[in-house]
Amino acid sequence: MGRITEDLIRRNAEHNDCVIFSLEELSLHQQEIERLEHIDKWCKDLKILYLQNNLIAKIENVSKLKKLEYLNLALNNIERIENLEGCECLTKLDLTVNFIGELSSIKTLIHNIHLKELFLMGNPCADFDGYRQFVVVTLQQLKWLDGREIERSERIQALQNYTAVEQQIREQEKAYCLRRAREKEEAERKLEEEQGSGDKKESSPGFDGCRYSDTYAFCPSATENKNHLQAPETQGDPSSKETDESEDDLAFWNKPSLFTPESRLETLRHMEKQRKAQEKLSENKKKVKPPRILVTEDGKALNVNEAKLDFSVKDDEKHKQIILDLAVYRYMDTSLIEVDVQPTYVRVMVKGKPFQLALSVEVQPDRSSAKRSQTTGHLLICMPKVGEMITGGQRTPMSMKTTLDSNRKQTNPRRKQIERLEVDPSKHSCPDVSTIVQEKKHKPKRMESQPPIVPSEEDLDFDDNPEVPPLI
Repeated sequence: MGRITEDLIRRNAEHNDCVIFSLEELSLHQQEIERLEHIDKWCKDLKILYLQNNLIAKIENVSKLKKLEYLNLALNNIERIENLEGCECLTKLDLTVNFIGELSSIKTLIHNIHLKELFLMGNPCADFDGYRQFVVVTLQQLKWLDGREIERSERIQALQNYTAVEQQIREQEKAYCLRRAREKEEAERKLEEEQGSGDKKESSPGFDGCRYSDTYAFCPSATENKNHLQAPETQGDPSSKETDESEDDLAFWNKPSLFTPESRLETLRHMEKQRKAQEKLSENKKKVKPPRILVTEDGKALNVNEAKLDFSVKDDEKHKQIILDLAVYRYMDTSLIEVDVQPTYVRVMVKGKPFQLALSVEVQPDRSSAKRSQTTGHLLICMPKVGEMITGGQRTPMSMKTTLDSNRKQTNPRRKQIERLEVDPSKHSCPDVSTIVQEKKHKPKRMESQPPIVPSEEDLDFDDNPEVPPLI
């Protein structure tokens, strides 16, 4: 069951920057809180306090909240109205669906002169004959009761019949208190029986069908046969055990129960027990996942997206590269991302989860780049293809055919000016083999053109085959 702690209040004070001393509104509903404590010391400026749907059995430790205007204690285990005299500014009190049977305890609210709204519906006292008339007369400052406005004529009529109504309320209160005392005794007896049966559980039948008590500590022979006696217990069918538990759970929910704080606590304990049993069962069934296989034994890279990220792959023919756009989470720190580019695949680790993509062509890892968008958080990986080289912002094929073609064009009288490869030494770590053969310098086009070469008479039979490379 839960308790009111400083950490719990701070977690529910995010709207106040987790500062609790100046907190004016606090919501602690559905926290299974059993006792109302510490709030009057830590949050003295509270104006609104939500504590509905908990297990609070007594109103206490709120008398120092001088600024409290609205207190919601609906769906709790409260049986008496008390300790609210110090809440001087209290204007609304919600006690819907509790266990208040002492209707005369509302007289403690007479000193709360600013109280305008009161909710008592769903309590045993709301079923008393003359309940509304008694409350209307007792609390003259009230304007609304159980969501219904109190008319002036209703108050006058209640005052006229107050003597008879008060006598009826006292008799009904007395009968309720006697019945409530019997219910408490029955609940205590039942709880003692359950605890006793839990402490004195009989052992399961042995191999011969008989039941054995724990006497092996005093009997040497029993100590020797301890493992033998427990063998049938360990060989039990787990499915039969689950069936028994489900039958017990069904019997619990089908069993009739009274509307009392004890029955409500019993229900919550049963639900907590079922939850723990389910968690234990899920832990036993949980299997350790085998490590993710990224590369097979024969060296083949697999496509893996364990991080479950959206991605797109683009083959940029203009710049001769492959572009991978990976939709990484926008607010994830870049230190949690690792990129590894290999010739045949690219791998990205996102918070320890792998994303791997096998590439259709071979790329150059040393010339690849990875950038991340500051707007969307996407990761952009550019991977140049093998056989391509970077030349001043352009990529041209690295082959010796370029050199041969340039030499052949020198013999052509109508040759064109050759475009030289401009290599930036700072961008390359390996020598450029395309510049080993030195080109001949050409004169500018503005100079006079050379006369055409006329073959001599000795070379009349010469046949210029363009497929034969020239001699160097």
